[in-house]
Amino acid sequence: MNLDSYIENLKEDIVRTTQEWIKIKSVEGKKKPGMPFGEGVNEALLKALDDSAKMGFATKNVDGYAGYAEYGQGNELVGILVHLDVVPEGDGWSYDPYGGVIVNNRIYGRGTIDNKGPAVACLYALKAIKDLNLPISKRVRIIYGLNEESGWACMDYYREHEEIPQLGFAPDAEFPIIHAEKGILTLKLAREFSEVNPGSIALKTLKGGLRANMVPDFAVAVLEGDKTSLTNVIESLNKFKEEKGFRMEGEIEDNILTIKSFGISAHGSLPEKGQNAITRLINFLVSLPLPQDDLFRFLKFLDTKIGLTYNGENIGLNLKDSVSGNLTLNLGVLELNEKGAFAAINIRYPVTYKKEDLLKILEEQISGTGIYLKDISDMAPLYVPEDHFLVQKLKKVYEEKTGEPARLIAIGGGTYARAIPNAVAFGPLFPGMEELAHQKDEYIDIDHLIQITKIYAAAIYELIK
Repeated sequence: MNLDSYIENLKEDIVRTTQEWIKIKSVEGKKKPGMPFGEGVNEALLKALDDSAKMGFATKNVDGYAGYAEYGQGNELVGILVHLDVVPEGDGWSYDPYGGVIVNNRIYGRGTIDNKGPAVACLYALKAIKDLNLPISKRVRIIYGLNEESGWACMDYYREHEEIPQLGFAPDAEFPIIHAEKGILTLKLAREFSEVNPGSIALKTLKGGLRANMVPDFAVAVLEGDKTSLTNVIESLNKFKEEKGFRMEGEIEDNILTIKSFGISAHGSLPEKGQNAITRLINFLVSLPLPQDDLFRFLKFLDTKIGLTYNGENIGLNLKDSVSGNLTLNLGVLELNEKGAFAAINIRYPVTYKKEDLLKILEEQISGTGIYLKDISDMAPLYVPEDHFLVQKLKKVYEEKTGEPARLIAIGGGTYARAIPNAVAFGPLFPGMEELAHQKDEYIDIDHLIQITKIYAAAIYELIK
């Protein structure tokens, strides 16, 4: 029996396992002993390791930071890098985001595409190779990461304590082959307010967003003032949202006005796919007769220098190259009160630039404003040339399995391919498929799930035979 036929026989098991993994709410939580990323993420790791061990693979829990399932023999090690953590589910789902429900041949749930479905596919791909006892000359290790969505501490710990594969792939983006990934710079623009002036209306708080790497779909501002002034704000809001086509609503209770802004969430690497609820709300607030103080100047800076753009052109970051294209910028989180504020920014920059290039520009832009940079983290860009052994092998598999040319593409997303040398991202989305990572009603079609399992089985075997 060949790999494809064997995987067809495993279809029910693949679907069931995917549902079981989706039912675990593995959003990063409070650190506990032996659980550096919280109980939910740890539960997902234990489940994956248990399922892997039952298939006959050697497994290891790397102190709660990561885990792996290994098969094969030889000195060379191929790595398949997946992650079990997920971003928060957000609002507006049609089905339970942790239910793993099947509707119209689709498994719905947070993590179905990013990244539990592909992780299950790789696990069963390796099981097929093992069960068929195909001849191999190398070892392969599926590495289960637990902190991909919020810091990569998992892979930092893994690299410090475990063997690093010589090459590999991460099934965490799209087909055919992602050989270039933009650098990812995350930071906060922060300021304390020493001058907050009274006025007929005053902004008390402004809050929105869940993560820097998500386009925020909700933001809320609370203003205080007299009844007449607040009523005028409501009138201005109604006119503003009609002109702009933005979804906003305001409600007055006593001397408090609450304004809610609604957007559309998207992955932080694709801000053009979403509608930013925070920047839209700021765009309205700076049009109001607010006191001209530190608080207002901070908002005005964000509106002027970021506003409704997403390529960094207003803040001097309109950078691009021929390999990976334009820089993108997402304002993902904002917290503001009368004492101070911060805005969390996620920037995806072209592969031919370095973080130092961007930080120099940003320091120049904030000079003299009272704003400063903090909580800076960076993932350097990834680039593997077309003539590399890994790229050539994956091109061969993709073209044989799909009949389509395996073109090389660059993305703004950050995958685990960066965590080891000589690695690329490989699937799971096919060209033209809707990007549902980090969005409501995330799903994976069952036929798609089985198809990628077959591709990953062929790819893994090509790399270790």
